Amino acid sequence: MAFIIGDPSAPKAPDANAKSGAEDTATGQIVTEDGAPVTAAPGAAGGPDIVDANINNFEDEVIKASMERPVLIDFWASWCGPCKQLTPILEKVVTEARGAVKLVKIDADANPELCQMLQVQSLPTVFALHEGRPVDAFMGAQPESQIREFVGKLAKLAGPAALPLDQMVEDAQKALDEGDAAEAYELFANVIAENDTNAKALAGAARALIAMGEMEAANDLLADVPTQLTMDSDIQAARSALDVANQAADAGPLAELRQAMEAKPDDHQAKLDFAVAAFAAGEQTAAMDALLDSIRLDREWQEGEARAQLLKYFETLGPTNPLTGQYRRQLSAILFS
Repeated sequence: MAFIIGDPSAPKAPDANAKSGAEDTATGQIVTEDGAPVTAAPGAAGGPDIVDANINNFEDEVIKASMERPVLIDFWASWCGPCKQLTPILEKVVTEARGAVKLVKIDADANPELCQMLQVQSLPTVFALHEGRPVDAFMGAQPESQIREFVGKLAKLAGPAALPLDQMVEDAQKALDEGDAAEAYELFANVIAENDTNAKALAGAARALIAMGEMEAANDLLADVPTQLTMDSDIQAARSALDVANQAADAGPLAELRQAMEAKPDDHQAKLDFAVAAFAAGEQTAAMDALLDSIRLDREWQEGEARAQLLKYFETLGPTNPLTGQYRRQLSAILFS
């Protein structure tokens, strides 16, 4: 048996007496992330991802299974209140992990041999195994956010194809930020195949298509976004990115536009034309500096076209981009001076 009992390198679970769980201060009840109370008792196992185990099938359901994907072992008992709070959250998160992780539930009262073998000292206790060895553990009820983080780390051991949807979105965004638009699009598309109302995945897929020069495909994707997502900030930002990319397709050579702007410092159109080409070329600060100069000269030129273009860049970059905050402050200083 590959499971090493008492392995000094195995992770130690935290103190079971430490206060844990997402507790409602008014009721003292553990609640899920959306505020719903979690009070159901551990239910019957269902499907290949959530099973019950005992001393007779422990080898197959836990040890051998962990050679294929990470396994969570949930030790519980019918009299254990925190178990009734924790197990439904475990089941929910494991189900959403789409097969990346397996949950094995063990009734501690009915399996004292397993409790002794794994040195279970309090309930609930959860062990995580991968390839026959313990890799993590915790005791006591935990909030859903911590369970998601715990399962997400385990899911990575199963490979990117088996990651939970939120982790796939995160990895896809990282790939897009690092310039691998094709990889990003594949991951975003996998998420959309599972959930076609995931706004971050839809917006990310559109941005990936834009980065690959597939403007028509990006436009079609955004045109088919569900109605309830029309005003979503990620979707709106993707639409702005598409507008910016379409503008750039009609822009002239950057060097010539720069020379034209420098030759006519008061020419608003020259500044706007340069900004469009510069932003598309990755010279984002130069583009926004040119627009700020135009606004300083005449904030109402062409009914505020320079300001509108700058706001479009803010939306394209997103609210967390440092440039957005930096240039918003400069724009405010000009407008309210």
